[in-house]
Amino acid sequence: MHLDGLSIGATAILGAISLRVARSETLALVGPSGVGKTSLLRIIAGLETRHQGRCDAAGQVAMIFQEPTLLPWRNLTDNLCIPTGISKAEATAALAEVGLAGRGDDYPNTLSLGQQRRLSLARAFAVKPDLLLMDEPFVSLDQDLAREMMALFVKLRTAHNVTTILVTHVAEEAKQLATRIVTLGGTPGAITGDVANTA
Repeated sequence: MHLDGLSIGATAILGAISLRVARSETLALVGPSGVGKTSLLRIIAGLETRHQGRCDAAGQVAMIFQEPTLLPWRNLTDNLCIPTGISKAEATAALAEVGLAGRGDDYPNTLSLGQQRRLSLARAFAVKPDLLLMDEPFVSLDQDLAREMMALFVKLRTAHNVTTILVTHVAEEAKQLATRIVTLGGTPGAITGDVANTA
C-alpha cells in the first residue's frame, strides 16, 4: 500500500506511509496510543475510506477487532454462519478447532471473555482469509490467558498459512508472534521503524 495521508476534519491522523507485507508474513504494528495504528488497519480492511493514496489488499480479508463484536441474540453456530456464509457443519468444525466443541447452541453471554475471543478467531479463520487483520486481539486478558490465546493463534496461523497484520501494545506479543515489527510514531503517524524480528 502507499498512503498519502489520512485527515479527519482539520486533524491529520496519518502521514505518508508505504508498506508491503509478504505472503505468510506476520507483521506486528506497534507504537504509542493515538498514533494511528487502528486507523491504518481500518484503511487496509476497507472500513476507512477518507484517506488519500492507494491500498491494495489482495484476496479475502478478515478482521478481528479489539472487542469480540458478536451477535448476542444468536447462538455460537449462527455467530459463525451468518457473517461468513459457512455451513453448520463447517461451523461445528470451526468451533472444535478453537476449543469450543459442543457449544454451538450456547449464546455469547454464556462465554468468558477468553472464550468470546476464541469465537472471534474461529469466525475470522472460517472465511479462509488471505490476509488477517488483528487489532489488539488479546487485550484485557490476564497474562496466562493471553499466552494461551497466542498459542492458539499460532496453531491456526500455521494450519491456514495466513498473512497477518497485528496491532499490539504488548512487546511480548510482537516478539512472540511477528516475523517483522513496524513502528508508527510522530504526528501525523508515520513509519519510524521496520525490522525483522529475530527474537
